[in-house]
Amino acid sequence: MAKQERIKTDYPGVYYVMGTAVATGKPERIFYIFYRKGGRQIEEKAGRQFQDNMTAAKASRIRAERIEGNALSNQGRREEQKAAKEAEEGRWTIAKLWEAYKAGKPGLKGIVTDENRFKNFVQPSFGDKAPAEIIALDVDRLRVKLLKTHKPGTVKNVLELLRRIINYGCKKNLCPGPGFVVELPRAQSLKTEDLAPEELAGLLKAIDEDDHPFAGPLMRLALFSGMRKSEMLKLRWEHIDFRNGVIDLPDAKSGQDEKIPLSDTAREVLESLPRNSDFVFPGRAGGQRVYIQRYVNRIRDTAGLPKTFRALHGLRHVYASMLASSGRVDMYTLQKLLTHKSPQMTQRYAHLRDDAMKRAADVAGEIVNGLFAEIEKAPARKVVPMAKGQR
Repeated sequence: MAKQERIKTDYPGVYYVMGTAVATGKPERIFYIFYRKGGRQIEEKAGRQFQDNMTAAKASRIRAERIEGNALSNQGRREEQKAAKEAEEGRWTIAKLWEAYKAGKPGLKGIVTDENRFKNFVQPSFGDKAPAEIIALDVDRLRVKLLKTHKPGTVKNVLELLRRIINYGCKKNLCPGPGFVVELPRAQSLKTEDLAPEELAGLLKAIDEDDHPFAGPLMRLALFSGMRKSEMLKLRWEHIDFRNGVIDLPDAKSGQDEKIPLSDTAREVLESLPRNSDFVFPGRAGGQRVYIQRYVNRIRDTAGLPKTFRALHGLRHVYASMLASSGRVDMYTLQKLLTHKSPQMTQRYAHLRDDAMKRAADVAGEIVNGLFAEIEKAPARKVVPMAKGQR
């Protein structure tokens, strides 16, 4: 390609070459500037006549600004853009940390729920911010906004997710923290369902009358074992040791494999089920069942229980409440039976245990009071003086 002719202008350090306009194909001037700065000669394009509305006078002003240091050269601008891009790529935003968090924790429990919380609540407010760019007021605004439309427990879970993501970035030395602690709102007292004896009797009657092959047995197993819905739906026959009376719960919610005893009543429920799948409560084609709520809710409604009663998780609470109120099961044992990771979760039943212990303690008082009552009712004995020889 022949070298284009440089055409001088009336402005020092400004020239142009003739080119072709991209849009019209007509001849177009392409202006260049050249100057010395820092001991080296710089020559660069200033702009095109039509495309950039460039003139020799405008090119001269650009040249003057770059000589005075008020504007970057083309190369300097490219380097700045490159540095900004690299900084952006290396900038750990909350969204980027969330992706790293998920990648570093494959098989994370509750990931679907957490993903929804992130997408709906965390991403819109903090997704494009780095932790150090978040201030306490930002978190307070989100907290106040969510509390207007959501339960405190939901808001607590959203902010806990934000805090977890930030903590992950800090622990991995990916970014500095925000300089304050993300405080979680106090959730309302944890919901603990219970059933009166007549309500429980009505529920068992509704279970017996229902024709779904697995809804009733699932509810009975929850009542007799305290298992979670997710644990029952994932339960395989190989997890049940009928011989030694143990149910294995691999990869339980506590974060580790758990074992719970197989009670006689739970055994009866399991032994009554057909074994035509690897799963104890199979879904379509013998695979893992993922949905049962409609059918257990139907049984709940037939029994006349409130719609706020959670048909499966509520029975787990009934199981725990019965054990705690019996006075024969301590809190540590109850924690192990419920596979709670920490004793704090089990403490919601402590008052039932305390009530049972108080009733037991009252028995001692009743016995003593009964003895005094018997003594007072007994006729007084006649005292006979002994003779001298008998003393």
